[in-house]
Formats: sequence, C-alpha cells, structure tokens
Amino acid sequence: MNMNREILRIALPNIVSNITVPLMGIVSTAIAGHWGDDSAAAIGALAIGVSIFNFIYWNCSFVRMGTSGLTAQAFGAGRFGECANMLARALAAAGAMGLLMVALQYPVGELALWAMHGGEMTRDYFYARIWAVPAGILLFGFNGWYTGMQNAVFPMCTAITVNVVHTLCSLWFAFGMDLGIVGIAYASVVAQWTGVALASVLLVAKYRPVLRLIDWSQVLDLRPLKTYFSINRDIILRTFCIVAVYTFFTGSSARLGNQELLAVNALLLELFTLFSYMNDGFAYAAEALTGRFIGARDEGALRRCLKGCLAWGTLISALFVVIYIIWWRDLVGLFVSSTAANAEALVATAGEYIVWIIIIPIASAMPFIMDGIMVGATETRVMRNSMFFATAAYFGIYYALHPLIGNNALWLAFTLYMFLRGVLQYFMTRRLSAILAKATDRT
Repeated sequence: MNMNREILRIALPNIVSNITVPLMGIVSTAIAGHWGDDSAAAIGALAIGVSIFNFIYWNCSFVRMGTSGLTAQAFGAGRFGECANMLARALAAAGAMGLLMVALQYPVGELALWAMHGGEMTRDYFYARIWAVPAGILLFGFNGWYTGMQNAVFPMCTAITVNVVHTLCSLWFAFGMDLGIVGIAYASVVAQWTGVALASVLLVAKYRPVLRLIDWSQVLDLRPLKTYFSINRDIILRTFCIVAVYTFFTGSSARLGNQELLAVNALLLELFTLFSYMNDGFAYAAEALTGRFIGARDEGALRRCLKGCLAWGTLISALFVVIYIIWWRDLVGLFVSSTAANAEALVATAGEYIVWIIIIPIASAMPFIMDGIMVGATETRVMRNSMFFATAAYFGIYYALHPLIGNNALWLAFTLYMFLRGVLQYFMTRRLSAILAKATDRT
C-alpha cells in the first residue's frame, strides 16, 4: 500500500469539503461588509451571531467524531453490520438533538445574546438561522459515518452543494431582497436542508446493501450504546472547552467597546479558520485510517499512517505561513468594501496584529492531526484531558497579561493554547506508542 496515496485519497476530498466551511464564512462576512453604510457594525453583528451558532454546532460535533472512529474500526475489522448500526445510532442522536435545539430556541437565544452582547441585528439573525440547526447536526452524523467508511467523496459533494446554495441564496436574500445578514441566515437554512437531502440520496444509492444490515436490537443494545456515549461524553467535554475559548475570544473582542477592533479580530480569526480547515483534511484522513488499521490489527500500516499524516500537517502549516506573509493585505481586503468609510482603518488595524496569524500555523502544526489520530483510535480521554490543561493555560495567560498588552494577550493566549493541545496529546500517549499498541491488541 502506498501510504501517501492513501492519505491523499481521503485528505484531498476532505480539504475541498472543509474549505467550503470557511468559504461560507468568508462569503457571509464579505456580504455583511458590503451591505449598508457601516461595514464594521454589520461584520461585528454577524461575527457575534456566527459565534453563537459555532457554540451550538461545536457542542454537537461529537456526533461526527464519535461516529467516525467507531465506524472506521468496525470497517477495518470487516464488521459491516456494526457499521450499519453506527449509522442508525448517529442519525437518531442527531435528530433528537436538532429537535431539542429548536424547542429551546428562545431561552438559548436570549441567554446567548445576553452573554455575547448581541444587538437587534444579531437577534434577528439568530432566530432566522436556528431552523438550520437540525439539518446541520444530521450532516455531522452523515459525514462522520462516511469518513469511517473511508468515503471522502460524498461529504465533499454535499459540502460543495451546501456552499453553492448558500452563496447564491445569500446574495439573493441579502441584496436582492434587501434582508442583510438576516438573508444570510435564511440562506443557511435552505443550504443545510439541501445538504441533508443530497446526503440521504447518496446513502441510499451506494449503501443500500449495508442499510439492510441494520439490527435495531443491536442499535439499542446497552453495551455498544455505553461505548458510544462514553466516547461522546469525553468529546462533548473537550468540545465545550473549544467553544469556550472561541466564544470568549469573540466576547472579549466585543467587550473592548471598539467596533473596528472587534471587526479586525473577526476577520483575522476567519484567516486562521481557513488554515485550520485545510489542515483538518489530513486530520480526517488520520481519523479514517487510524481507526481502519487498528480495526484490522495492522501495526505496520498504522505506523506509516501516523508518520505520514503528521508530515503532511507540518507541510500545510509551512505553506500557510508563506501565504499569510505575502498576501495578508489581499486576504483582508476580501472582507471589506474599498468604498467603506472605515476601510483603511480596518486594514491598518489588521496590520498591527497580523503577526499572530503568521505565527499560529507554526504553533498549530500538530494539534489538528493529533486530534484526528485520537478520534480514530477512540482515545477520547486523552483528547479531553489535554484540552482541559490547554484551556486552563489559555484563560490564565489572558487574564495575567491583558492589563499589560491588551488585545495582544488574547492572541498570545490563543496561540499557546493551540500549541499545547498537540504537544500534550503527543506525550500523553507516550509519543504515540499507546496508539500503536492498539493495533497489536488481539482481545
């Protein structure tokens, strides 16, 4: 087996899929920046609204990660009946969570708006976009299962479709119907449900023989359910820390009382997100292949997989350092209308903090890939504990240094938080030897 070819077979479609996520954010931010006379206010309101939904989605992302690792291990072991049962568990959990979020939209929305200092524009955005949440969580279930089944093409097709529909509807609703960022929210609703419809059609078209293997007595059996929810419990706690960090980042930016600085922090975070979703393509490959080779008890292939995924992640990080150094002004310019009154001020302020965006890919070379390895190996306790330490360091650094260096403390804390995530996971698994040992366990 050519391991680099196998990694790229899964990583490249996932990179395309992942890029559509920040592209959706980029398009939304660009539309907000070009709609109306106050670019900073529109971008800031959208940033707060997006942060609220990131909080919701990230806390539900355990559906994808918990499904991916267990499905990949079952696939590697040739237990296709269990693969089918994992799909049923994932979609049932996703559907229940989506309905719960819709039912609790008012208390959740008002609490989030109060915590994030959201205004009326953000409030309108939230109550329009909330109807996309059930579809978004269902897509987590579909995509986690497809990743575990070593299929990166179907999530890519779904992601491209969602992105195209979102872009077209955003432009139509925001400008054609003059709905502004509320139009962007309605575009998300249409796009996400279109993605669910396509994922369902693709599932039936290719996996009908596997679907016939679903055994509801096994789906509801307490032992696999206990494993599934035990893994998801660790992922939920780990994800809650991630959400806390990102939400605090935007909330702290909002509390600065400076619309330009809030907008700049949001723009620079979008640039980091572009890098993170690129690197996550190789993290997804690490998920699928680590789980597969552990299930197949193939230590040699697993060792080559781990080395290859870490090498590719490092290469992507170096590439983005170069991109940010050379083209950061052009990238920032994508988000801001050149005719806006505060356009020059936004670019100038971004220049004061761009060094952090250049440094972060170096600090983040390892954590994304390590997350993928941990998910594939179902070493979720390591993910959880390392995240606890990194998050504690994040808040400690921020509160210690913010009175001295202001907004730079926020970026320094974020950079070190990313660095610690990867390093801690590496050493907590005894330099990955604990992961390799799973491929030799015959029990």
